[in-house]
Amino acid sequence: MRLLQGMTIALSVVLLAGCASSQSGSSYSRSATRGEMNVRMGVVEGVRQVTIEGTQSAVGPAAGAVIGGIAGSNIGQGRGSTVGAILGAVAGGVAGSAIEEGVTKKAGIEITVKLDTGKLIAVTQEADEQFRPGERVRVLSGSGVTRVSR
Repeated sequence: MRLLQGMTIALSVVLLAGCASSQSGSSYSRSATRGEMNVRMGVVEGVRQVTIEGTQSAVGPAAGAVIGGIAGSNIGQGRGSTVGAILGAVAGGVAGSAIEEGVTKKAGIEITVKLDTGKLIAVTQEADEQFRPGERVRVLSGSGVTRVSR
C-alpha cells in the first residue's frame, strides 16, 4: 500500500509539472519555431509588475483526488474506510486544484511600448528580462503571440 501511495504522489508531481506553460519573452513553444514573425520597433513607455495566473486543468484535482482517496481509505474499516476514501478524494481534489494553480503562477510584467508608427501597445509576458522606460525594443508578433525583446 505504501508503494502505491509513493508512486501516486510521484506521478502527480510529474503531471503537475507538465501543466506549466511559459509566457516568457525568450522562451518559444515548439510550434512557434521556424515560423515567420513580424518585427516592429519601438520605445518602452512604462513597465508594470503583474502576476500571471497559474493553470487550472483537470490534472491537479484528479491527482489530488487519487491521493486523498488513498489516504482517506486508511481511516477505519468497512463503511468507515469507504466514507474516508470519498471524503479524502473530495478534499484531495480541492487541494490538488489549489496546489496546481499555486505551483504554476508566475511573476510577469506588462510592457507599454510606443511603436515607431506612433501606436501605443501593451504586452504582458514573464518577468525574465528587465525593461526600462526609454529603452529601444523589438516587438515580435506571429501565430497569435506577441513578445518584447531587446
